[in-house]
Amino acid sequence: MSNLVVVTAGLHVPSSTRLLADQLRDATVRRLSDAGEAPRVSVIELRALAHALADNLLTGFPSGELADAVERVRSADALIAVTPVFSASFSGLFKTFFDVLEPETLLGKPVLMGATAGTARHSLVLEHAVRPLFSYLRAITVPTAVFAATEDFGGDPALSARVERAAAELVAMLGAELPRPAPRLRSVEDELADPTPFSELLSRP
Repeated sequence: MSNLVVVTAGLHVPSSTRLLADQLRDATVRRLSDAGEAPRVSVIELRALAHALADNLLTGFPSGELADAVERVRSADALIAVTPVFSASFSGLFKTFFDVLEPETLLGKPVLMGATAGTARHSLVLEHAVRPLFSYLRAITVPTAVFAATEDFGGDPALSARVERAAAELVAMLGAELPRPAPRLRSVEDELADPTPFSELLSRP
C-alpha cells in the first residue's frame, strides 16, 4: 500500500494552492485505486506550522505537530508539494519546511510539484525554482509539473489534462524500478582494437 503525503503552503482559507493540491491528490488516488491499490493519504498544511517552523530554525529541532509532519514526510513513498508564488519564487513558508528536513529525507523519493499564482506570467517558477530545490534534495521529480493561475480554476480542460498526466507519471514512478546505470559506451580505440560485428550492429534495436 502506497503512503502518499501532500504538502501545501497556501496561506488563506479557502486556498487555491490547497485546491490544486486536492486535484493532484484525487487524480493520483483515483489512478492508484484503478490499479488495485488503496493508498494511505495525509495532507500537511504548512500554514498551521508557521510558528513551529520559526522555532525549529532557532532551536534546530522540530516539536509537536511539526515533528509529526516531518516524520510523515520521511516515511512517505511519494510527495505532492504545492506552493503559492511570491516574488517570482516559492513561498518562504514552503522553503522553510524543506530547509528543516534532514538532508537525506527526500533521497530517491518521487515528488509531484505544483504552484499557483494570480497570473500565468509566473508559470516558469516550477522549472527555475521548485525543481532545482528538489533536485538539490535528491528527490526524483515527476516530469510534468502543474501550474495554475487564478483563471485556470473552474473546469479548465487544459488544467485537468495536466493534472491527470502528472498523476499518471507519479503513479508510474511508484511502480517503477530505479533507473539502471547506462552501459559504458565503447571508445573509438575499443572499436578499432575489437570491432563490433556488422551482424550485431544490425540486430540492435
